[in-house]
Amino acid sequence: MLRSKRTLGKLVFAFVVGAVGGTLAGKLIALALPEGVVKDFFLLSVDPGFSPATLDIGLCTITFGMTLHINIIGVIGVVVAFYILRWY
Repeated sequence: MLRSKRTLGKLVFAFVVGAVGGTLAGKLIALALPEGVVKDFFLLSVDPGFSPATLDIGLCTITFGMTLHINIIGVIGVVVAFYILRWY
């Protein structure tokens, strides 16, 4: 059986690079576009996650929390990164 060239590490790397690249592109687009519906569309984001929760066990305190900022440009960046990953 042939082994796939796409390892989990490559997939995670492509996802992170695409998300960061898309976010950077979104910030640049925000600077270039005038106020209006188009700018609002590109910058509209959904923020799923959970608020910080603290675990105090006496010896130390641990805080857990995570929020993702997902917008259309970030999604496009991830799609482009996975498209480019097809050749690697």
